[in-house]
Amino acid sequence: MAKVYAYLADGLEETELLAVVDVLKRGGQEVTLVSVTGSREVVSAHGIRLLADEVIEDTDAAQADVIFLPGGMPGTVNLGNCEALCQALVKAYEEGRRLAAICAAPSVLGKLGLLKGKKATCYPGFEDQLLGAEHTRKGVVTDGTITTSRGLGYALDLGLELVSLLEGGEKALQVKNAIQYDQTEFPVK
Repeated sequence: MAKVYAYLADGLEETELLAVVDVLKRGGQEVTLVSVTGSREVVSAHGIRLLADEVIEDTDAAQADVIFLPGGMPGTVNLGNCEALCQALVKAYEEGRRLAAICAAPSVLGKLGLLKGKKATCYPGFEDQLLGAEHTRKGVVTDGTITTSRGLGYALDLGLELVSLLEGGEKALQVKNAIQYDQTEFPVK
């Protein structure tokens, strides 16, 4: 079981957070929601109030096997402006721990120089902030210890990718089947 720290900031995309966290928990991971706001209460981009488990000041990021950043605006900007989080991301990367980000949040990793020479994806319009990365439009991309995802529509895929990386493909398939996720394509009308 891996320890996953999911970082929350005001203006985050709540469904990206909750879908990924749900899949991780179903996959047997220990997930801690960590607020960077100084308060356990965080307000999403859509005005939904969320309650984090901890605040960053009381959390030792070195205990996390995985650091996950949900996207959303201005949540991504708020995450990127948190010096303690940025330091934790760099340290985790240097130590070979896993990082994951979805939607606009891969831009935080890009601005820190953590995507140089890596394949990565993000929400359209943030490509120029993936500094040094080879951008791809794939829904979920893992390159080394960094996994990025394009947006909300790929939140379940991101969660399943992380479960697969942490527990193996069989466990990810069990979770996928349990949530009745068959990636059905919708016909264009």
